[in-house]
Amino acid sequence: MVLGVRATYSDGKIKAPPKPCAGNQGTQITVEDLFYNVNTRRKALKNPNEEYAKILEVVSRYAIHNSGISFSVKKQGDTMSDVRTLSNASTVDNIRSIFGNAVSRELIEVGCEDASLAFNMKGYITNANYSVKKCIFLLFINHRLVESAALRKAIETVYAAYLPKSTHPFLYLSLEIAPQNVDVNVHPTKHEVHFLHEDSILERVQQHIESKLLGSNSSRMYFTQTLLPGADCSSSEVVKSAANSSAVTKGTSDKVYAHQMVRTDSREQKLDAFLQPVNNPLSTGPAEATTEVNAGPPEGAVRPPDAEMEDVSDLVEMADVQEDTVMTGGLSESGRLSPETVPPRKRPREDADTEMEKDDTRKDMTAACTPRRRIINLTSVLTLQEEISNQAHANLQEMLHDHSFVGCVSPQWALAQYQTKLYLLNTTKLSQELFYQILIYDFANFGVLRLSEPAPLYELSMLALEDPESGWTEEDGPKEGLAEYIVEFLKKKTEMLKDYFSLEIDEEGNLIGLPLLIDNYVPPLEGLPMFILRLATEVNWDEEKECFESLSKELAMFYSIRKQYIIDEADLTNSQNADSDSGSTTWKWTVEHVLYKAFRTHLLPPKHFTEDGNILQLANLPDLYKVFERC
Repeated sequence: MVLGVRATYSDGKIKAPPKPCAGNQGTQITVEDLFYNVNTRRKALKNPNEEYAKILEVVSRYAIHNSGISFSVKKQGDTMSDVRTLSNASTVDNIRSIFGNAVSRELIEVGCEDASLAFNMKGYITNANYSVKKCIFLLFINHRLVESAALRKAIETVYAAYLPKSTHPFLYLSLEIAPQNVDVNVHPTKHEVHFLHEDSILERVQQHIESKLLGSNSSRMYFTQTLLPGADCSSSEVVKSAANSSAVTKGTSDKVYAHQMVRTDSREQKLDAFLQPVNNPLSTGPAEATTEVNAGPPEGAVRPPDAEMEDVSDLVEMADVQEDTVMTGGLSESGRLSPETVPPRKRPREDADTEMEKDDTRKDMTAACTPRRRIINLTSVLTLQEEISNQAHANLQEMLHDHSFVGCVSPQWALAQYQTKLYLLNTTKLSQELFYQILIYDFANFGVLRLSEPAPLYELSMLALEDPESGWTEEDGPKEGLAEYIVEFLKKKTEMLKDYFSLEIDEEGNLIGLPLLIDNYVPPLEGLPMFILRLATEVNWDEEKECFESLSKELAMFYSIRKQYIIDEADLTNSQNADSDSGSTTWKWTVEHVLYKAFRTHLLPPKHFTEDGNILQLANLPDLYKVFERC
C-alpha cells in the first residue's frame, strides 16, 4: 500500500484541494459524464461498443509506440483486459500482443535520418510475405499519433510492386522532425499534418523502404492447401523458396517511380530518317553543287615537304580506291548527296572523357566520313584543338549525346528531351560551334563541294556591299573598287585556302569549290556573298593561329543554320504554300537527321552554353507531377 493523492476536476478546474488516500503504484484517471455541457457533441457519440473500439485502437497504438510503459484497457466490470502490455516488453512484443504472430514474424526494422532535411525515422514494416485487405498504418510524428495521406500513398506505391493487387502492408513509423517544420493546422482535430520539405522527406523514406524490401525479398513464404487423400506429398506446411538471395539483391535496381520515369529512348530511329527529301535542304537558289574527295595533292601541284603535316600513305591508297566507288554519285541536282554517296556512319568522335586524341577511329575518318589524307601537327592547330577540349562541358555533352529530338520551333530553335527534362536549344549557335570544331579537328582533310557553275567573286562582293548588313558607306570608297580589291586579295590566298580548307578559287577569280564538312549537308548559298566579304575583311591574315581561328569561325557562321536564309511558311501567300511544303519539310529533316545527329557524335559543347541562354531547360517531369497533383 502506497500513500497517494486524490484530486477532482471539473471543466478543467480543480473543485477542492487534493486529499491523501491509499493507492497502488501509478496513476489512475477516471472520466465521468463526458461532454455533459456540449449536447451536440454528446449526441454524436455512437453506441458504447463502437466508442470502446475506438478507445482500444488509440491506446493500442500508443502502447506500441511507448514500449517502456505498461498499458492495460478493459471494460468496467470485466476481469480480463482487452489490451495489455508489459513495461519490459519490446516494440515487436507489443505488436505481437496486439496484432498477433502473423504480423510480428514478418516485420523488418527500418531507420534512416537526414541532417539536411532535419528528420529521422525508425519503425517496423512487414515484408512481401504479409498482406491484408486494409492497410494498417501507425504514424507518430514527434511522438504524437497523426495521419499523413501523402506519406501513406508514397509507401503504398513502393509496396505495389511486391504485394498482390488490392492488398496492403502493416506499417509502424515514428518520425522526429524539427517542430518548426511541422504544420498541424490542417485538420480541426489536429489529426492530419503537413511538414516542410515534404516531397524530399517522402522520397528519402521511399528509397529506404525500397532498399529494405529488396533485401528481404530473397525468400517468399507460401501456405499450401491440404491435398486429397492418397497424394504423394505432404500438406499443410510452410514452403519457403530457395532462391539465391545474393543474385536477387545485387541484380535488382531501385524502383523507378512514375514521376521519374523516362519514357523515350534516344537510340530509337524514326521512319522519316530513311525518307530523305529530294530538295536541297537549305538553299533555294539556282546554284547546283557536286562533290568529290581529294585523295591527294591536286594534279600538277607539288606540295613541299613539311615535318608538321604528314601524308598518310595507306589512307591515300584507300582514298584512291574509294574515289571512284564510294563517291561516284556526287550530289543530286538539288545539292544533296545521292544515296550512292552516303558512306557508312562512323562511330562517335569523342570518348566520355573528351580526350579526342586517344580515339584511333577519329584519326582515320573525318566528320564527313571521308578518309583522312594526312595528320596535322601544326602547333597552332593543336593549340586550338586543346582549347576546344578544355572548354568542353561534360554534362552538356552527355545531354546532347543521349537526347531525344522533339521538333523544330523555328529554324533557330528546337526542342529536345533528355531524361525527364525538356530543353530549348539554339540550333544556330550549336551548328556554328559544330562546324567550327569540325574545321579545327579535320583541318586540311576536307572533301570538296564543287559548284556546277563558277561563282564570280566580283559579283558576290558587289551583292554583299549592296546589303545593308555590310555597313558600307560612301566614305569607304566606290563599291566597284572595293569588290576588285577583294577579288585580288583572295586570289593571293588561293593556295592556302585550297590546301587547308578546300576552298577553291580559279585564276579568273571565280569560286568553284567549298569544303565538305559533314555528309548530307550543303550550306545555305544565300549567305555566300556576305561570307566572301567577311573572308576578306574580318579574318586576321597576319598571325597563323589567329588566321586559322578567325577563318574557321567565318566558315562556321556561313555553314550554320540561320533563319534569315530559310523561307518561313508564315510569310508565304496561300498560292505559295503548296510549293513551299516540301522545302519546309526539307530543312526540318536536315535539322533533325543531319545536324542533331552530328551533335551527338561530333560536338563538344563549351561551358558558356550553360550561361548564355543557348540551352534552356523549359520543364521537368517531377515538377509537372507536383502541379498536376495540386489540380
